[in-house]
Amino acid sequence: MHPYPNSRRPAAGGGTGAATAQALPEPEREPAASGREALAPGPAIVGAIPARYGSTRLPGKPLLPLAGRPMIEHVYRRVASARGLARIVVLTDDPRIARAVAAFGGEVELTPAECASGTDRIAHAARRWSGAAAVVNVQGDEPLIDPEAVSAIAEHLAAHPEDPVVTLAAPLAPAGPGGGTEAAAAARELADPNVVKVVVGRDGRALYFSRSAIPYARQEGGAAPLRHLGIYGYQRAALLALADLPPSPLERSEALEQLRALEHGMPIRVLVTAAGLPGVDTREDLERVERLLLAGAARAAGEN
Repeated sequence: MHPYPNSRRPAAGGGTGAATAQALPEPEREPAASGREALAPGPAIVGAIPARYGSTRLPGKPLLPLAGRPMIEHVYRRVASARGLARIVVLTDDPRIARAVAAFGGEVELTPAECASGTDRIAHAARRWSGAAAVVNVQGDEPLIDPEAVSAIAEHLAAHPEDPVVTLAAPLAPAGPGGGTEAAAAARELADPNVVKVVVGRDGRALYFSRSAIPYARQEGGAAPLRHLGIYGYQRAALLALADLPPSPLERSEALEQLRALEHGMPIRVLVTAAGLPGVDTREDLERVERLLLAGAARAAGEN
């Protein structure tokens, strides 16, 4: 059995609950069919998973094995378990990734190598998706992505077409009595440039995203940033408009493409979730995620 963590339903107000490292049974149906079976009434929303081979820190990252499967397959199967998606497709510029997706029954489209970002890659494909109203973008390095998080984004896009861009964020570390290890973990994440932080206004829209520690804590008891999770939703028209804009100075400075939207005045709605599971940016992340997956599989085997 291969591990797929359980997750809770979204909390009131659009957030999602915390996911755990427990295992779900592997779906018997083919991955390409499962997302369509979960289609909800309303506008057609596509789940898009951009995946490129040339990662700087981990070359070939989407194909790296995790608990017996390539990383991209874990991501695809989790997205296929979400509600509200009419279609799920991996977008890549590399035939090796395309072959791997086809091998496990997923849907894949080849996109040009010159696409500068995941957003640009999705927009290139979305120009042909005339029947799509919106797109949910799940990064190909999120093998522990919570299907309920994907569902929350898809459902928000359908219910709120006035929001051009939607994303998720979570507290930097789990809340616990007396601080201790939780406070230390939050401090490490705050200082880690691989952990993207976001500060949110009272209206629920993002004020700024950064790899740095924001805001500066000059006094105690002030605002705390959230950890940005690598999932976005776009109304299709907003996605195409965003891709037509040139990369912005802030985007280039932080290497965060979501800053292009903010710098050009396009608001980003942030839905707050109770917790987030790690993506894969480094070799250490890869090892940690595999431990979580294997622990979930062992737990599930003991329960059967």
